[in-house]
Amino acid sequence: MAWLNRRRSDAAESAAAARGRLREGADHLRDEITDDEDSPDALRDAMTQLDRFVNAHAGQLPAAAVVGARQITDLLRDVVATSDVRPLDVYAVVQVKGIVTDYLPTTLRTYLAVDRSLLDRPRSSGRTPRESLLEQLDALRTSAVATLEATNHEDADALMTQGSFLRTKFTRSDLDL
Repeated sequence: MAWLNRRRSDAAESAAAARGRLREGADHLRDEITDDEDSPDALRDAMTQLDRFVNAHAGQLPAAAVVGARQITDLLRDVVATSDVRPLDVYAVVQVKGIVTDYLPTTLRTYLAVDRSLLDRPRSSGRTPRESLLEQLDALRTSAVATLEATNHEDADALMTQGSFLRTKFTRSDLDL
């Protein structure tokens, strides 16, 4: 019977090893997907999907909301376009991804879920759901503008730093006597 217990033990070890390899493979795949989800191409794809969602529901959204949502995705496209020159700053990636995959779609879906008869009826805050939607879109637009400005300032700062480096490198050094 010892041989039977040994075979069970070997099978258990093999199964544990296989589970470990599967887990390692899954972790590796998850890391690749996570990295890929933050790439400029993935962010552009997410914006395209969001634009399609906005277009598909344009008849149910106020015209100002459709325009506002598209302005937000346009601003974020400008942020992502800076990746053609240099890698996106991690904060820009987080901001763009958050707006495109969570904040803006959640805002729109929440509005679309409101009963049509309540859209223009003031709530306890004194604002109607329609006004609240536009207010939230304005906040998201402000965030997108700030992200674009920060990205552009980072580009300008990088250019100034490069200019200082080149002046020091190719002109007389401050250390020369």
